[in-house]
Amino acid sequence: MTEDIECIVIGAGVVGLAIARALAADGYEVLVTEQAAGIGTGTSSRNSEVIHAGIYYPAQSLKAKLCVQGKHMLYDYCRQRHIAHQQLGKLIVASTDSEHEALELIMTKAQANGVNDLQWLNAHEAQALEPALSCTAALLSPSTGIIDSHALMLAYQGDAQACGADFAFHCPFIQAQAFADGGFEVSFGGVDPMVLRCRVLINAAGLSAPALARRIQGLPAAKVPTAYLCKGSYFNLQGKSPFARLIYPVPQQAGLGVHLTLDLAGQAKFGPDTQWVEQENYDIDPKRSQDFYAAVRRYWPELPDNALQPAYTGIRPKISGPNEPAADFCISAHNDHGVTGLVNLFGIESPGLTASMAIADHVKALLARH
Repeated sequence: MTEDIECIVIGAGVVGLAIARALAADGYEVLVTEQAAGIGTGTSSRNSEVIHAGIYYPAQSLKAKLCVQGKHMLYDYCRQRHIAHQQLGKLIVASTDSEHEALELIMTKAQANGVNDLQWLNAHEAQALEPALSCTAALLSPSTGIIDSHALMLAYQGDAQACGADFAFHCPFIQAQAFADGGFEVSFGGVDPMVLRCRVLINAAGLSAPALARRIQGLPAAKVPTAYLCKGSYFNLQGKSPFARLIYPVPQQAGLGVHLTLDLAGQAKFGPDTQWVEQENYDIDPKRSQDFYAAVRRYWPELPDNALQPAYTGIRPKISGPNEPAADFCISAHNDHGVTGLVNLFGIESPGLTASMAIADHVKALLARH
């Protein structure tokens, strides 16, 4: 098979860009294709922009390992490239004595993941840091931070292009054929439809990754998970934030609860909540803020009435459904599905941004084995 390009990366979100950067720097000839008009228009631009510490994930999971590894890589990269970020720290707060056991379990899980900097605070110590906070105890995570995610993606794109990678926008994936002797023939639509041949195909299409994988002939259907769409709404706080750090309640069954995060300008926002949806849409229902007030007042009783304004929504690309345990990242390569040169990335939800550089190195290592 004659190659047109050595490697095609489908999807120009933060993870696709990180992979393109890593592979181009390693000498691969890379083309990044994206159906949208530019980079990072989906999940990558609709999240909390938090650099996660790696606290909550099951020990030895990809989420745990790649988040902790990626966090250190990301802070180093931000310093080197002067990407705006702040290592603000985060408080995980118990609102009642009955939640102290949950905090203890979180600390144990964090230590198992190699996060050894959590500090147990009693109510007085927590309120000394954050006077507006109401809690009975808290964990301080000093290595949690925030980042300008779009500046990060621009840096990844610039690095990839500096190493020779090309980008094609308005370039929707149609289908691909995997050949028994290796390589792929990949069809794209758009204004200028094209068919390209490549040796390596990376599916980093985020929400669309499972649907896209089902259009790769030669990939066993059983190796494509079911996609679930979990929408989350964010609401901005009017006025100045009383908090200097991120505030998270003890995790709830459906997720991490309605937490407070800050952007680099100090603006506070609350969210995301959890809403399972059938179709991708980013409308925000102002009425959803009603449930936020009670949740937030458990740790900030002084939240004023009518202080929350609709901000934006995002959708988590989940591969586990309602009432199921959260699935791990699924990074499926030859050792899983048997197709040489193909890597599918499924369920890359949080902490995908934090882990992006570590995910890229993981993908590169998987390709090197075959």
